[in-house]
Amino acid sequence: MSFGLVVPVILLSLTWSESVRGQSSPQESFMVQYFERRMTHLEERLNQCEANAATMTQRFYDLTSEFRGQLSALTAVKSEVRTQLESMSSRVDRVEGELEYLENKIPAPQNIEIEEALLEQQVMDAELEQLKKKAKLKLNNDCNTALSAVKSLKIVKKLGDTHGSWFKDPTPGSSKVYFLSGLRNDTVLEYASVKSFTEGSTSPKVVKLPSHWQGTGHVVYKGFLYYHKADTPNQIVKVRLPNGTHADTMLLPGAGRLPAYSLNPNTYLDMAVDELGLWIIHADPEYAGNLVITKLDPDSLALEHTWDTLCRSRGAEGAFLICGTLYVVYNTRYGGRSSVQCLYDIHDTIHSEESPVLFFPKRYTSHTSLYYHPQDKQLYAWDDGYQTIYKVETQRKEDQVSFGTE
Repeated sequence: MSFGLVVPVILLSLTWSESVRGQSSPQESFMVQYFERRMTHLEERLNQCEANAATMTQRFYDLTSEFRGQLSALTAVKSEVRTQLESMSSRVDRVEGELEYLENKIPAPQNIEIEEALLEQQVMDAELEQLKKKAKLKLNNDCNTALSAVKSLKIVKKLGDTHGSWFKDPTPGSSKVYFLSGLRNDTVLEYASVKSFTEGSTSPKVVKLPSHWQGTGHVVYKGFLYYHKADTPNQIVKVRLPNGTHADTMLLPGAGRLPAYSLNPNTYLDMAVDELGLWIIHADPEYAGNLVITKLDPDSLALEHTWDTLCRSRGAEGAFLICGTLYVVYNTRYGGRSSVQCLYDIHDTIHSEESPVLFFPKRYTSHTSLYYHPQDKQLYAWDDGYQTIYKVETQRKEDQVSFGTE
């Protein structure tokens, strides 16, 4: 029975029951009541069916929406899988091509043996070349002298900051003096001679550098100034003198992570010159903070050779080289009597444990820079703002007095 037919029937039945209720017998009244109850029950069932139908309709709409969402997600996943399969196919094709290329390039076993033999020969040639360089250093200039004493002291002048450096160009025939005051600057003063510097009768030539220096480890050699460029860990700059133009630059591998001398914490790279040429001194934290010396080609700034020494940087205030031997000068934190307590000979002729401690003249102070001049046999030192000169004495290495024998 449809809803449209049930409603009129119910209304008609109610109307009829009301008219009969007033004029029917008890039996008829009972039937009318029974009929009313049945109609009420049918009405309730009808309402329940309508509610269930509405719920099922909403559920159908919900399921339809959910299915559409899942279908969209499935479509996206399908597209992504297709893309990945295409990419994988492309990669497989590329790998197959590379494998084919490698198969064509891999040499035969016989060729591999030849290449290994060639590599071994190259290694042997490189080792032989290093031995030749060491032999050349040993024989060059017949350099067989060692420091035996630091003698007289001459205070030349007091000029500039507490820290600084001054030195002569060790090139034979040159008498020019160079003055670099402070721990950071870009100006060099050039004097005609030590006498001119001492008397101050003539104004120095002012040379402007292309960049600032750092520390006090500079040096002049063959008309060029070499210095540690400021704000860089290990860059060495080569500048033409006297015009101050840039000539070359190099980086010293492994340097610049630790001050060369603990008592001069602003100097990380210390340049030096001796009878054999140009050197760099620095401390290596990976080698217990000990000093490392590197021989440089002054023309190309190429590294010729490097030696790890057993001389510690802790407690040191400076160092210099004579004939390929490093002499490290130690002092106290508050200034005292400087002394050479460690040496390292690249020729392995003299040894630190067999050599006496060499004291500087009795003057309690500290040095911020020390430079050896091979021709003058003198040390040019910066001593708390005083420019001083020490006279050094040397002897043949085989005649070096062993520590404790005299």
